[in-house]
Amino acid sequence: MRLVLVLGDQLSTELSALKKTDKAQDVVVMAEVTGEATYVPHHPKKIAFTFMAMRKFAEKLRGDGWTVAYTKLDDPNNTGSIVGELIRRASEYDAAGVVYTEPGEWRLIEALGDMPLQSHSLPDTRFIATHQEFEEWAEGRKQLRMEYFYRDIRRKTGLLMDGDKPEGGKWNYDHDNRKPAPDQVHFKGPLKFAPDKDVLDLVDARFGDNFGDLRPFWFATDTVQAQEQLTHWLDGGLPKFGDFQDAMLNENRFLYHSLISFYLNAGLLDPLKVCQQAEAAYRSGHAPLNAVEGFIRQIIGWREYVRGIYFLEGPDYTSRNALGHDRQLPAVYWGGDTKMNCMAKAVGQTQQEAYAHHIQRLMVTGNFALLSGIDPMEVHEWYLAVYADAYEWVEAPNVIGMSQFADDGIIASKPYISSGNYIHKMSNHCGSCAYRVQDKTGENACPFNLLYWHFLDRHRDRFSNNPRMGNMYRVWDRMDEARRATVLAEADAFLQKMDAGEPV
Repeated sequence: MRLVLVLGDQLSTELSALKKTDKAQDVVVMAEVTGEATYVPHHPKKIAFTFMAMRKFAEKLRGDGWTVAYTKLDDPNNTGSIVGELIRRASEYDAAGVVYTEPGEWRLIEALGDMPLQSHSLPDTRFIATHQEFEEWAEGRKQLRMEYFYRDIRRKTGLLMDGDKPEGGKWNYDHDNRKPAPDQVHFKGPLKFAPDKDVLDLVDARFGDNFGDLRPFWFATDTVQAQEQLTHWLDGGLPKFGDFQDAMLNENRFLYHSLISFYLNAGLLDPLKVCQQAEAAYRSGHAPLNAVEGFIRQIIGWREYVRGIYFLEGPDYTSRNALGHDRQLPAVYWGGDTKMNCMAKAVGQTQQEAYAHHIQRLMVTGNFALLSGIDPMEVHEWYLAVYADAYEWVEAPNVIGMSQFADDGIIASKPYISSGNYIHKMSNHCGSCAYRVQDKTGENACPFNLLYWHFLDRHRDRFSNNPRMGNMYRVWDRMDEARRATVLAEADAFLQKMDAGEPV
């Protein structure tokens, strides 16, 4: 008899560890442990979502004929760690060893590899690309750009293909997916499901002081509910998703987004099946190609690509800091007072929902951190803590690479930075902000306007020869010398104020 470990983000009956073991004699081990709940100060909603989904999945496995040894967080015998629970259950069941599917974090991979039990790790077959396939694709390439990897995955899956050509004649319709915020959103947002009140009470008692609002809680917590949300979005949200996927609104947090990343990353939905359903919406004429291609690219392109980068680069990836940034994460990220409306909206939404969409993460909170010179490890740990869909394999490349350029350009060909103009174009945040996006200097100048040039100036040696950034430096160089000095002085004053803990 062997133990079969199922982690909280592996809640799929198609899990390789379940497929390669015998329900008639092997025992599934699942555990709510302090070690996994506290290695960063997770948002209470993320902890509650994980525990609720785990408990439901354990019952599903029992209904399917598995013996499940499940440890709740408040079990007096709980050892507090995954390895500790495996050792305890191995003794209890006199198990010959442990079979598990590879975790998505180096931290757990190393812990399981070092445990004093005979163990066998299996590949995570829930992804489309294997580690070997990604390594072979990456070998010998000077630049590991997602677009070319994505095309190979399209060919492999057949999604949106017309023979050996891409549907519609183009691989990528991103150019059509950058419309500014609409006047109205004709979609009611995600479905909301009833929570397990016992789990809410448990999480509130143990983690109530963590950043983030536990209630109201509305996430799906099983495969049936997750599929209901997907169907709801395919019907009402997908047709306009592409047009407005980069937009932000004061009064609408979800716009046309699918809000299924929680469910994909926990195992409640299968990525290929999700994409096939989206493709069917295009084939039936329900949704346009730009919307469906953009959605599918996020899943089989970007999601698969960042996982490949995470495992290719190794355990030290999260400690990269190519730009030498060392400023501490300011209080605004933990809900501190701010006059910056875009930051207040992004962080406030994160606090209440454990969710923000990709542009809020990249071009608001991420952009501000990069321009301000915040230590990328602190930024990484914040993102890992506050979002319900964050697991290190997907979060770290998005933050260390895409958002903070701390990997020195492995993922991005240039830093993703902007002045306040981008946020003004893509949102209605600026109209109700204490700062004026039109002001480039002065007391009311948008901080993004000041910090943008400050970043370019202090990193000139690194980026002035970057072909995608040359025009930025030419604009800076054409400015009057006195104006440049004013910009830098005001940016320095802003950063000093922030470092002193004053609201910004």
